[in-house]
Amino acid sequence: MSGSIKAIDAVVNIWTPEALAHRPNWGPGFFVGKMKADQGLMEGISLEATIDRMDAAGIEKAFLIAPKSGRVGLPGCYHLPYAVVARAVERYPDRFYGLAGVDPYEGMEGVRQLERAVRDDGFIGAHCYPHWFDLAPDHAKYYPFYAKCVELDVPYQLQVGQSMIYAPEHRTRSVGRPITLDAVACDFPELRLIGIHVGIPWVEEMIAMAWKHPNVFIGADAHSPKYWPQAFVNYLNSYGQDKVIFGTDFPVLDFARTLREIAALDLKSVVREKFLRGNVERIYRLTER
Repeated sequence: MSGSIKAIDAVVNIWTPEALAHRPNWGPGFFVGKMKADQGLMEGISLEATIDRMDAAGIEKAFLIAPKSGRVGLPGCYHLPYAVVARAVERYPDRFYGLAGVDPYEGMEGVRQLERAVRDDGFIGAHCYPHWFDLAPDHAKYYPFYAKCVELDVPYQLQVGQSMIYAPEHRTRSVGRPITLDAVACDFPELRLIGIHVGIPWVEEMIAMAWKHPNVFIGADAHSPKYWPQAFVNYLNSYGQDKVIFGTDFPVLDFARTLREIAALDLKSVVREKFLRGNVERIYRLTER
């Protein structure tokens, strides 16, 4: 457990029955079959039950994603309406924040949707799955979204590393090599970029990007801490202690189990506080809200 530290989970899928109604039917096969998530969650879980699970694990706040997974109409693809997350945040503003999904093919209309989500609905950042669009993070189609995030002064969170086979009818290639963040960070040095899912199997690339660029960070979610590469644990516990934020990608990882595995890593106390809370507060400027 997180002990006296009130953790902030930066990567959480909203899993209410309402949210699941917008998802295609490949979910149980992937989340349970491949990722070994709790079968009992596949029918959905209320916001109240989610908060109960967070409380039991020592997690105070969670960032709820409104994902845009591929282009609407293609097999296995879907967009979760921003409004689903916005209502959850409105209902429990002291527990949840919203992240707005990005579909680079929506162009300027997508940019305007992102702006409205931040300015009008209180979303605190953008979120993207590059593999669902078969476009690496340094593709030009993303650049208007990066520029808008700089203008709005909000971070941009995106999956790096290997993608999985989520929907057999829409197999996604692993286009999110961490090295592709290099061009983005060079072109947008003010943009706060968070490469989530650790970067596995290119962890050393992800570490190199976070080390090189002041505004590139790593999200440590979706992979069980007990299986993290030792190089990543060493980085987190030393010169990377200001560059990594905690997440689960719930329901991929269980809240309580993940915190127990982090406790077993025997991180330095100052590192643990930064990792579980301090870094994400700074990067997302939560104390200013």
